[in-house]
Amino acid sequence: MLPPQSDFDAATLAESREKVEEPPLYKVLLHNDDFTTMEFVVWVLETVFNMPEEQAIQVMLNVHLRGTGVAGIYTFEIAETKVERATALAREQEYPLLITMEKA
Repeated sequence: MLPPQSDFDAATLAESREKVEEPPLYKVLLHNDDFTTMEFVVWVLETVFNMPEEQAIQVMLNVHLRGTGVAGIYTFEIAETKVERATALAREQEYPLLITMEKA
């Protein structure tokens, strides 16, 4: 490696050696209730979380049988947006589906 040609090059080289810290990740959770249909949960998972149908069905079954299911793991802003979008869709259809996020 050649030595830096200027102070600017030295600063750039030092910066590039610093470790970039990964942002914290958040799990988006769907919670079971007695009113939201399984079909709607699958549709939300396919639409908002871009899941293939088989995976969406598996997550829906986790929600149904275990009480919660992980819809995805994202950075804070993306998780927050997905929670808001899925909640808005549920409310439009008059479902009480609870979608939350927690640190992964």
